[in-house]
Amino acid sequence: MATLFLYFPVFLALYIISTHFLNKIRNFPPSPFPSLPIIGHLSLLRKPIYRTLSKISNKYGPVILLQQGSRRLLVVSSPSIAEECFAKNDVVFANRPRLLIAKHLAYNSTSLVWAPYGDHWRNLRRIVSIEVLSAYRLQMLSAIRLEEVKSMICVLFRNQNQFVDMRTVFFELTLNIMMRMIAGKRYYGENVSDVEEAKRFRAIHAESFLLGGKTIIGDYIPWIKSKEMEKRLIECNLKRDSFLQCLIEEQRRKILEGDCCGEKKKNLIQVLLSLQETEPEYYTDDIIKGLLVVLLLAGTHTSSTTMEWALSLLLNNPEVLEKAQREIDEQIGHDRFMDEADLAHLPYLRSILSETLRMYPAAPLLVPHESSEECLVGGFRIPRGTMLFVNAWAIQNDPKIWSDPEKFRPERFDNPEVARDGFKLMPFGYGRRSCPGEAMALRVMGLALGSLLQCFEWQKIGDKMVDMTEALGFTVPKAKPLEVICRPRPGMLRHLSQI
Repeated sequence: MATLFLYFPVFLALYIISTHFLNKIRNFPPSPFPSLPIIGHLSLLRKPIYRTLSKISNKYGPVILLQQGSRRLLVVSSPSIAEECFAKNDVVFANRPRLLIAKHLAYNSTSLVWAPYGDHWRNLRRIVSIEVLSAYRLQMLSAIRLEEVKSMICVLFRNQNQFVDMRTVFFELTLNIMMRMIAGKRYYGENVSDVEEAKRFRAIHAESFLLGGKTIIGDYIPWIKSKEMEKRLIECNLKRDSFLQCLIEEQRRKILEGDCCGEKKKNLIQVLLSLQETEPEYYTDDIIKGLLVVLLLAGTHTSSTTMEWALSLLLNNPEVLEKAQREIDEQIGHDRFMDEADLAHLPYLRSILSETLRMYPAAPLLVPHESSEECLVGGFRIPRGTMLFVNAWAIQNDPKIWSDPEKFRPERFDNPEVARDGFKLMPFGYGRRSCPGEAMALRVMGLALGSLLQCFEWQKIGDKMVDMTEALGFTVPKAKPLEVICRPRPGMLRHLSQI
């Protein structure tokens, strides 16, 4: 036994050194030294992971390969390498890794976000693009978004000159919009038809989002069973599945009873149930529930968090806020509330959103991809089954790409070429697995933020700058919720008092 302990450091050193040189011989990308047995580079990762990976990339280069337990992880942090992954090798990296959250929270990796690349995924993408989030469908449901934004404005008007928690305001807005589009229901504020149902939903949604952002060690070291976490995931999924099934059954009854308001007034569940009648073998209840889960998780926190960052940045940069208000006053005036059609005439407002998404992308590492076959990236060999993390945060905050990236300067997007260079700015991803909800997110955020600037003057609490510290989380939330004081703008007072 003593002899074994004596030789163990020698064996360990030989393993580490041989692995390091073997990777070089195989023409793998640069990798931090050393990579330890069993855990690989797991010990290097500190939260927030996107910042840690950015520091490692600054040392080893824009394309690096990490050994995360039993998984290889390719980390990309330059536009040119991202272009190789999402253009030249788009099909190769169109897969998703098999993870526990996908198994238990995405119907065994069959939902749109986590489904393997293939016919099933293509069908889901087609459904979402044509039936759920098409320009036609978004336009038909635009009244819901406008009504909810006006409801938010009404709440703020009633709470003028008081401290307001904008994180809560933005989250309730996005969730109400999404639930009204999905099932015609409000779960926050006034006109909540079933208080207990709303309370139950809010608890399930919060738990789903919390668990969905967890890193599970069993995904990387399979022989370490994450039994407690897996139990929580299973229980959460059972509760959520039961809730969504109740929503589907409720809408199914309404259809059978003829309690629908015509094609143009159908909610998204009713649309999907209509498709189920024509293709019942494909549009199963589980497929419908999987689509609803994606809409709820991807369409709420991401947008609400971005709006909170945007308003925080505006409060810390009052000259930008004033310029945005001047644009709104010149293009819309004070005779009416703005609507989504006005967004096309508000380029500076769109630049504010682009700059916010550049500095604080909702998904800083995008959703992970996985290579379906061996390929070359940056001249290096990438084995089949390698996970891909594109560090959008690192690319969008790189001083070699963006001048003064830490400064909030919407004017940098005055040049249309900047906005079109998708590999320098890709908060919604890129390629065939990019976020299909981009158009809706920009509509919601643009309408909400523009309406707030049109209707109110905004004031920080105290003389200090708004704290811009980032918290740990999947969507880069602010560490401290944004609290503000708002006052009606004189030109809009008459309209606000009539809501």
